[in-house]
Amino acid sequence: MPIRRWRATAMLTALLLTLVGLAALPAHAATGVTAKFTKTSGWETGYEGRFTVTNNGPASITGWTVEFDLPSGQRLGSLWEATHTVSGQHVTAKSQSWNGNLAAGQSASFGFGVQFTGAYADPSGCKVNGASCDGGSSEPDTQAPTAPGQPTVTSVSSSTISLSWPASTDNVGVTGYEVLGAGGVVTTATGASVTVTGLAADTSYSFTVRAKDAAGNTSAASPSVSGKTSTGGGDPGPAGNRKVGYYTQWSVYDRAYHVKNLDTSGTAARLTHLNYAFGNVNAEGKCFQVNQAGQGDSWADYQRRLPAEQAIDGVADVYNQPVAGNLNQLKKLKAKYPNLRVLISLGGWTWSKYFSNAALTDASRKAHVSSCIDMWIKGNLPVIGGDPQGGPGSGAGIFDGIDIDWEWPGSEGNTGNIVRPEDKRNFSLLAAEYRAQLDALGASTGKKYDLTAFLPADPRKVDSGFEVGEVVKNLTFGNVQGYDFHGGWENRSNQQSSVKLPAGDPGPIAYSDEIAVDAWTSRGAPAKWVVLGVPFYSRGWTGVTNANNGLFQTATGPAPGSFEPGIEDYKKVKNLIASGYTVHRDTTAGHAWLFNGSTFWTFDDPTEITRKVNWAKSKGLGGAMIWSLDGDTADGELIKALATALG
Repeated sequence: MPIRRWRATAMLTALLLTLVGLAALPAHAATGVTAKFTKTSGWETGYEGRFTVTNNGPASITGWTVEFDLPSGQRLGSLWEATHTVSGQHVTAKSQSWNGNLAAGQSASFGFGVQFTGAYADPSGCKVNGASCDGGSSEPDTQAPTAPGQPTVTSVSSSTISLSWPASTDNVGVTGYEVLGAGGVVTTATGASVTVTGLAADTSYSFTVRAKDAAGNTSAASPSVSGKTSTGGGDPGPAGNRKVGYYTQWSVYDRAYHVKNLDTSGTAARLTHLNYAFGNVNAEGKCFQVNQAGQGDSWADYQRRLPAEQAIDGVADVYNQPVAGNLNQLKKLKAKYPNLRVLISLGGWTWSKYFSNAALTDASRKAHVSSCIDMWIKGNLPVIGGDPQGGPGSGAGIFDGIDIDWEWPGSEGNTGNIVRPEDKRNFSLLAAEYRAQLDALGASTGKKYDLTAFLPADPRKVDSGFEVGEVVKNLTFGNVQGYDFHGGWENRSNQQSSVKLPAGDPGPIAYSDEIAVDAWTSRGAPAKWVVLGVPFYSRGWTGVTNANNGLFQTATGPAPGSFEPGIEDYKKVKNLIASGYTVHRDTTAGHAWLFNGSTFWTFDDPTEITRKVNWAKSKGLGGAMIWSLDGDTADGELIKALATALG
C-alpha cells in the first residue's frame, strides 16, 4: 500500500472571504491582494506552512509574487505550487501559469516545508506584489477583535466535546480562535466551531474562547460554557492495545503463506484484529466477486479446496462444501481464537479506482454499503465458474466488520483512479452510511461491527480527502500509514519508516511517523483512536554511492526484489547480514538500514519495531498495525517483538 510521489496539482478555488478571515470587513479595510500564512503541521525539528493569496479587489490580476523572511535557524526544505528563489533567509515565491490569474474574490495557495533548530516562529516581513500582505498600509494593526459570543456544546463523545460560538469581528480580519480550559489553551480553530479531543470519559469540562487577528492581537475571552463527556464503551477493540495485521489474499501463491501460518507462527494469538485484503469495487460502486486476474480471486477467497496439511485443524476440504479457501480457514481460525476480530478490507492501492463513484451520491453510498455488507458480512457469496462454493449465507459469520482502504479520496493514488474534489465530504458521508447500516444489522444480530479505515501519512492527502472530526465519529479506529515514506521510485536512498525526521533527510518531502500521526491528531483525531502502521518488509536501492554508510546517497535504481524491484520481505532481508551487509541505526530519529557498499535496504527488525511501539505508547496511541503479516519469519520474530512491547 505505497505512498507514491506526490505531485502538485493545479488548485484554484473561489473561496468565500470568511475562509481567509476577512468576513464583514469595514469600508476602510484592505481591498487589494492579501497573502495569509497558516502553519499546517509541525514537529520538533520542522513544520509545513501555506500562504493563501486572495484577490480582494474589483479587477482580475494576472500574477502574484509573495516574499517573506524565515527566522534565524530556519531553512527552507521544499516549496510547491509556485516557483521560488532563496537568498539567505529571504524567500520569493511566484505564481505559476495555472494559478496566477485570479478574478475578484478568487484565491490560490502554495505550500512549503521548513527545518529548524531552537524555538518555532512564524515567517515575517510578508509582501505580496510589493505591498503589505494584509492588503493595507505598513502601519501596524493594534486593534484587537471583539470577544466571541457565548459558546454552546453541539455534541459530545467519551473523549470529545464539540463547540460552536458567535464569531468575532475585527478591523482587518479574524484569523483564528483559541479555546481555553483549566490548563490554558487546549486547541485552536480557524472558524467559529471546533472539537476538543483527548478528554476523559464521564468528566465535566469548562471552556472559553478568544479571537486573534493577523497582527497577533487577542480579544477578551467569551463567556464560559460547560459540558460533560459520555461514559464511553462500544469499542470492541482494546483501545491503546490494538494489534492489527493485514493478511493478503495472494500470499497463498508464491509466498506459500497460508492462514494456517498465522496459527503455527503464534501470530493469531497475538493479534486483536486481522484484516483480509482485499475486496474490489466495480464502476457502479458496488462490491463484487469474480475469478479473473486483476479483478478478483474467488478461487483463493472461497473456492480452493485445501489439503489437510494446509488446514488449521488438519482436516482437508471436500469438493462441495459451501465455503472453502481462505475464508473457510479464517472461520476455523476464529473458532480457535474467539477473541480475534476479522475484517474484510476493501480497495487497496490497486482496487481503489471506483471508490469515488461509490461515495458520490446518497443513492450510490447506500447501494455500495448494502452490496458490501450483503456479500462480506451476511456472507451471500456468488457461485462462480461451475464450482459448488457460494450461495446465500455461505460466508456468514466470518467477518466482524469492514476496513475501508480507499487510496486516496480527493488526491492522487494509483494511475487511473477516479478523483473528485467532493471526495473529502463524501468520505465522511460514506463512513456515516457504513456506520448506520452496520448498526442496523447489529440490532438484529446482536453484534457490534467494527468500521475502520487505512489512512494516509501525507498531511496534504489528509487535508485533501478527510474531514477528520467527522471521520472520527463513525470509525472504530483509524490505521495511519507509517511506512513507504521513501522508496525505489526516488533516485536517492532514504528511510521508509523512521519515527522522527532524520537530520539531513533530503526529502523531497518530509515524512516520519511523528509527522504522519500529527497530521491526524492536530486536526482533531484523539490519540487513542490512531493505530500506527509498521512494515514487515524493507525497501531498497542499488548502485548507491559508498558514503555516509549509504544513507541519503544517489542510486542507480531500486534493489532487486523477489516479487517487485525495490521491495523485500523482512524474513529475507534479515539474512543479508550473514552475506556482508552491515546494520546501521539512527537511534535519535528511530530507523535502521543495511548496506554493503553498493546496495541499501531499510530495515525494521525487532529492535526498531520495539522502538516504534514504545514511541506510539508514549504518545497515547491506540496500538499498532502491520503491513503485511507474510513478511515475518516462520516463528513470528516481528510480531513477538510488537506484542511484547505493546503489552
